[in-house]
Amino acid sequence: MALSAFDLYSVGIGPSSSHTVGPMRAAKQFVDGLKADGELARVTRVHSELFGSLGATGHGHGSDKAIILGLEGETPEGVDTDTADDRAAHARTTHRLLLGGAHEVAFHPDEDLVMHRRKSLPAHPNGMTFHAYDGSGALVREHSYYSVGGGFVVDESATGADRVVQDHTPLPMHFSTGAELLEICEREHMSVSEVMLTNERVWRSDKEIREGMLHLWSVMAECVQNGFRHQGTLPGGLKVPRRAPGLHRDLTSGKLKDDPLKVMDWVNLYALAVNEENASGGRVVTAPTNGAAGIMPAVLHYYVNFVEGADDDGIVRFLLTGAAIGILFKENASISGAEVGCQGEVGSACAMASGALCEVMGGSPTQVENAAEIGIEHNLGLTCDPVGGLVQIPCIERNAIASVKAINAARLSLNGTGAHTVSLDKAIKTMRDTGRDMSIKYKETARGGLAVNVIEC
Repeated sequence: MALSAFDLYSVGIGPSSSHTVGPMRAAKQFVDGLKADGELARVTRVHSELFGSLGATGHGHGSDKAIILGLEGETPEGVDTDTADDRAAHARTTHRLLLGGAHEVAFHPDEDLVMHRRKSLPAHPNGMTFHAYDGSGALVREHSYYSVGGGFVVDESATGADRVVQDHTPLPMHFSTGAELLEICEREHMSVSEVMLTNERVWRSDKEIREGMLHLWSVMAECVQNGFRHQGTLPGGLKVPRRAPGLHRDLTSGKLKDDPLKVMDWVNLYALAVNEENASGGRVVTAPTNGAAGIMPAVLHYYVNFVEGADDDGIVRFLLTGAAIGILFKENASISGAEVGCQGEVGSACAMASGALCEVMGGSPTQVENAAEIGIEHNLGLTCDPVGGLVQIPCIERNAIASVKAINAARLSLNGTGAHTVSLDKAIKTMRDTGRDMSIKYKETARGGLAVNVIEC
């Protein structure tokens, strides 16, 4: 299978790539399919069912809103985040949906949008099924989809191969393991980012790749700035206060000027800003998921603002290196919290940021691989137990902690030779096996851990 960096990174809407972005894309695909086959005009009602983790925590993750917007033709990249809540509320109160943005049908949310808390579809914990009916009540079409992490969506025909994008484009430097990636780097005398760039050229020109990567960085930077500005409490009922604006004021006012660890405070701030925006349904870059969206931007901001010689070339190399590492997780394990717990989200992002920072700070390919291994090794076993089913506690702080951890991992590797006992491949396999052994109550169902031991206020 062939994965592009632009598959792994995508611009979307919070709070969850698998629970918000994926369902929106699936709903739109369903309606687009009806339209393409000339069946949309017959449809008078659409019934949507969410299963597994989507059903268990879908309300807190905005899955219901995402389904409504997707059925109305919106995309995570293009939807107006300022009006999305009002759009969904309007459909609920008027009992009408505009399928594809034009074809009006009846909509009764209690009957037509069902979340099954205890039922699952067979191929993946994040399953959903759509039914379209005509005026006589006859079924026009039924189709199931799976949101497999990071906003990736596959349909029911992909059962058994549900972790990767079904793209068979031949790559000039194909790799599916860390060992293969290192072998290519050594044979071709290339860095990890250069290998990734060579493969990206199959789909895009150098100019398009560079502009695309810098656009992703601009969205990350804008998200951070938005997090500095927006005050108040996060939606959802937990009344979690936004901390980024206050911390930003303290740092820029000079209040913490004599603190020798203030750089750590800046890194924490970058991550908090992104994940508070994500929790509010704002625009973020999935990297590789929304729940872990703050880590790559926080570490990249650290590079830009605190590493001497940082420039746009380094930003592009950072994102390409991170993508190469993320692909290894996507192809050999999972980046879905509903499948392997938070080790697949925050753990994968931490490894991506660790290796990416190591490269732009002068690390060799073996040091990059070592940094990525350190990043995931110390997140193994991390559970996904969101309080109230919201991407807030412990998710927001967890991104800040992992961002600092990623920087430390890169520094540990840079201060070594790259030689180490545990390979990245072994760590990824361990993460996959640990996820399989993990109880389902710790996989984004809000049935265990902090989710049941913290009283919702």
